[in-house]
Order: sequence, then structure tokens, then C-alpha cells
Amino acid sequence: MGWLERLAERQMLAARARGQLQGLAGEGKPLPEHPEAPFVSAGDAVGFRIMAEAGVLPEEIVLKKQALAQRQHLATLTDPAERKAAMAELAQLEMRQAIAEEARKRFLKG
Repeated sequence: MGWLERLAERQMLAARARGQLQGLAGEGKPLPEHPEAPFVSAGDAVGFRIMAEAGVLPEEIVLKKQALAQRQHLATLTDPAERKAAMAELAQLEMRQAIAEEARKRFLKG
């Protein structure tokens, strides 16, 4: 267990001892389904969920959505010049997404 996990565990135990984990929304109910969970680490999934509940999306998720929309747009194009421009834009989005993912991974390691 890394230092961050130990810190989180201590914080949760302290909050539990103070009674701060009782009466929370959803207490006693099953956890909601998260079909994306197998594709991200547990720590990332929790972080993404917290941000989503706060109405915030990490840059890599925003870029992933933009790349998906660009792929769908690309599929509708027939003009070679428009397709070339759309593919260049898609490549740019995918590169920025990869950079954002790598930055997050490095940050969490470090």
C-alpha cells in the first residue's frame, strides 16, 4: 500500500471514529453501477467519480469525448479534403488525450 492509500485509510478511519460517515446519502444502499470500472484503476475510478459528482471532468475525459465526436463526424464525411482535415483534428485530439493521461499517471506515481 502506497503512502497515498495509507493516508486515505487513516482519514477514513478518523472520520468514522468521529461519526462523520453516518447518515450519508445512499447509506445502506448498493453502490451504483459503473461499467467503466474495469478499464481504470480503483483509485482513478474514485477520483473520476468524485469529480463527476462535483460537475467537473478531467481534461483527458473531455478530450476523449471530443475525439469520439470527431470520429463520428469523420464517418459522415465523403470529401477527401474534409476527411483529411477531420483526421488531422482527430489525431490532434488523441495526442492531447494521451498527454493528459500520461501527465495524470506521472502525477499519481510521484
